[in-house]
Amino acid sequence: MKRPLIPEVSIVTNRRRFLAASGLATAGTLFPASARAAEPSAHVPNRIAVSTYSFWHFRGDAVPIETCIEKAARMGFDGVEILHVQMPQEDNAYLQKLKQLAFVNGLDLCGFSTHQSFVYPDAEKRQKNVEHTQKCIELAYRLGIPTIRVNTGRWGTSKNFDELMANRGIEPRLPGYTDDEGYKWVIDGFEKCIPKAEECGVTMGLENHWGLGRTAEGVLRVVEAVDSPWLQVTLDTGNFLEDPYDRLAMLADRAVLVQAKTYYGGGEWYSLDLDYPRIAKIMRKHNYHGYVSLEFEGKEDPDVAVPKSLALLRDAFGSRQA
Repeated sequence: MKRPLIPEVSIVTNRRRFLAASGLATAGTLFPASARAAEPSAHVPNRIAVSTYSFWHFRGDAVPIETCIEKAARMGFDGVEILHVQMPQEDNAYLQKLKQLAFVNGLDLCGFSTHQSFVYPDAEKRQKNVEHTQKCIELAYRLGIPTIRVNTGRWGTSKNFDELMANRGIEPRLPGYTDDEGYKWVIDGFEKCIPKAEECGVTMGLENHWGLGRTAEGVLRVVEAVDSPWLQVTLDTGNFLEDPYDRLAMLADRAVLVQAKTYYGGGEWYSLDLDYPRIAKIMRKHNYHGYVSLEFEGKEDPDVAVPKSLALLRDAFGSRQA
């Protein structure tokens, strides 16, 4: 019987400031905030994961999660981030099968990328999205995944995602409503999810995505209002279409997962020329020790482009230089 591929096993490391905020570390294991700012901890190369999205861009039949895990092991990744909508089922037997497959292949399941929206005037729709998010937290818990990607949602006035991208992620509000109302709905929605996140030990990471989370200011407005260690930031390098570096720096201190976009073969919707050594330097400055999860979003064959992307990210985030 052929043995499964078993790269070196890796372990997700939470950052010290998050441990301090959530009360999970003793005072003796943490530097005071002033000391951390003055004397950053020694840099350890970031572990690199790959999102299952990298092998499937919502076009054609979904690539099985099992296939993505096996490819990730062969290519030399440290972990896998699962895209929820790519899963064909949610029963416990399937979840445990995925967890075991990752384990025997030496991979962490380090992230769970979910979709939800709280930007609805209809309170019943918002509640359904609260319940969906709570369910996703439970799924992540059963998979042994410590963080889920969450979204604010958007107004939904674009006829489809292609139109939204053609407008660079900008869309008008629903007539008769304000952004302030939208942010209140989002904040209320996440506040209702905090008890479940705390119960399961699963950190929600609000992504700089489209809708009310399109800007760094919008993401921080929600996270700071909810004011819980169980809602932090999933930092996506490819979702600030103009002047990304200052915006990424604004969110870096709250990041619990970094999603790193590459675009070999030209992007599905757009391409960005991202300076990953510069981004890695920003994250080192903010003492980010967590996972960097590849989201390959180009048109090149993933079997070719994903290993190239891994080499790019290893080179940028593996350096021990400041």
